[in-house]
Amino acid sequence: MALRGLRDIHTITGNVNQVFKPHKAYLKISCLEMEKARLGKERERALYQVKNIEKRFSEIDNEKTSILEEINEINTSNNSNNVEVDKLKSNPRTRRAGVKIKY
Repeated sequence: MALRGLRDIHTITGNVNQVFKPHKAYLKISCLEMEKARLGKERERALYQVKNIEKRFSEIDNEKTSILEEINEINTSNNSNNVEVDKLKSNPRTRRAGVKIKY
């Protein structure tokens, strides 16, 4: 009698796929349902994040509008002072000199 090894053991691996096994089908359905639940949670988180981003966009727009309104108010109140500023600009003695650096 000859020695036998692992290569000599015959299995029925190829034949198993031909038989329908309900427990495997239910397992596959369970995996699909778990993936669906996980993706649903991811979608909820993404929608929540988008909602927060949209909220921040509106806050930024409101803040930008209020800053621009303040600038316009300052400019309109300074229009009366512009005459004095123009006088200072025309007078060469009051002109400020820039910083000069010699190397």
